[in-house]
Amino acid sequence: MTTLKSVPGRLTRKEVPDALSWNLSDLFTSKEQWEESLEALRLQTEKLSDFKGTLHKGKTQIEQCLEQYETLIIQLVRVSTWANLLYAADGTSEENQINASRIGTEMAEINKKTSFISTELSQLPEHDLRQLISDEGSISRFKTMIEDILSWKPYLLSPQTEEALAALGQVLGSPYTIYQRSKTSDMTFENILLDSGEALPLSFALYEDRYEFSKHPEIRRKAYASFSKTLKRYQHTFASTFAAEVTKQSTLAKLRGFESVTDMLLHSQQVSKEMYLNQLTIIQAELAPHMRKLAKLRKRVLGLDKMTFADLKAPLDPDFEPPTSYENAGKIIMESLEVMGPEYLKIMNKGLTEQWIDLADNIGKSTGAFCSSPYNVHPYILMTWTDTMRGAFVLTHELGHAGHFYLAGHNQSYMNTRPSRYFIEAPSTMNELLLGKHLLRTTEDPRMKRWVILQFLGTYYHNFVTHLLEGELQRRVYALADEGKPINASVLSREKKDLLSSFWGDAVEIDDDAALTWMRQPHYYMELYPYTYSAGLTASTAVSKLIEEEGESAVKRWIEVLKAGGTKTPVDLLKYAGVDMTSDKPLKEAIQYVGELVDELEESYKD
Repeated sequence: MTTLKSVPGRLTRKEVPDALSWNLSDLFTSKEQWEESLEALRLQTEKLSDFKGTLHKGKTQIEQCLEQYETLIIQLVRVSTWANLLYAADGTSEENQINASRIGTEMAEINKKTSFISTELSQLPEHDLRQLISDEGSISRFKTMIEDILSWKPYLLSPQTEEALAALGQVLGSPYTIYQRSKTSDMTFENILLDSGEALPLSFALYEDRYEFSKHPEIRRKAYASFSKTLKRYQHTFASTFAAEVTKQSTLAKLRGFESVTDMLLHSQQVSKEMYLNQLTIIQAELAPHMRKLAKLRKRVLGLDKMTFADLKAPLDPDFEPPTSYENAGKIIMESLEVMGPEYLKIMNKGLTEQWIDLADNIGKSTGAFCSSPYNVHPYILMTWTDTMRGAFVLTHELGHAGHFYLAGHNQSYMNTRPSRYFIEAPSTMNELLLGKHLLRTTEDPRMKRWVILQFLGTYYHNFVTHLLEGELQRRVYALADEGKPINASVLSREKKDLLSSFWGDAVEIDDDAALTWMRQPHYYMELYPYTYSAGLTASTAVSKLIEEEGESAVKRWIEVLKAGGTKTPVDLLKYAGVDMTSDKPLKEAIQYVGELVDELEESYKD
């Protein structure tokens, strides 16, 4: 393993100022303390193994076992978070790579030695398990886990097979590991050479957070070409990695007796296939005309010779850029979230001021943004701040995740904290909506309002277009896998190009480089995650409308939903908030709202 050298314009991790990095000492104050905790995990695991073969003895034995198991997992999450955050901040570090690998090995070993818990509980009569759930005593803290065991009971394999699968956890997770390591440690990009002779540094983060939004057509298109050139060099490796993930899921679905991969993955999300397909089909059919209209408007206003995939995020008013420092973004975010009340605002302020957030752009840093929320500590947010207003939307999005899990973690046991993936993006996109509406509400300047609408539309583009079309590619790829057809680079590029062409029609030229966008996101290694971005934004659009109409009562319900964690299904969580996600009404109303924003933007250019 080698450490990459710095390129002009980018820092190594050691050069990053403390003010731009997160404070991991809230997890562990030193590497030695982390090592001690890692060793303690092994002893805790051995102690827990004493319960093996005893869970049939009744409630008291089960409760004692689950209490020790919960303590073990909370500490495991803490230990793994520390190692994984260091790796996300600098994947080129050999020490970080080793520690991340050690955690993978340790997790696999712990999962193997504790797999007996779910296996033995699943072998109990259904009546006994339901009796445990109905108990109002201390065992109710494990309600979500026991409900999950009940739902998977028909699909579990023999105890020996389940233990073997648990032992292979690190191997089964290797497609994602390989993908991430290739991006952060191996993939390097050539500088962007402009006609003027100037050379601009290029990275995943710089392309996705800055150059895609550049007001200069030459920079956008040359950055896109250089970025795609590197992607092409890795397409066959990444395709094999993608195919390994698909094969893994397909094989597990067959072993467990599901009709398809999709059925298995939706089972985990507590979502019906009808709800899943509604998101994919309705958005593609009904949102496409609005997005095509926006693309044609962009081409006309910017005077482009043609509308290419590289131009889709070009600013409509290139010479208008309001102040976008991190401090200013934080101030605006706090103002936009005042409606959420003092309890929520206090969490947001802690996140912005107590080094929960890693902002730097350095070599080896993971691309994109995420929020990690270790129980009994506080959330950590990774993003790359590049002084764009779009960054304020990314920041408030991740703060939405942070607020959700901070509230859930302080009101639920660890086992009851995490809801279905289907719901996960609702709290984060809620923050984005509140920010966008606040910005629109607080300006009378037509030019500023126009600019804000474009930024606001960026939220819908990200969730209803970028991630939704990722979800459509997943649907197609898993359908091919169910038919036994091979997955390779040409198949993935062909399918991606076809769905992009279908969505954009004649409004955008889709070239072979656009077809490579299946290589850009890690979400394909996270089960059926991509489409849930659109589900979350659909839900938050509806709830934000209720907040506007009802005020405090709707806010109170929403805060209670966040505090509920995983104690309810996603349908029940949103029903409590006032939204019925089993109907297509929220989806159609969200698409209608996007159309209204596009129409308002177009109208502003008639003045």
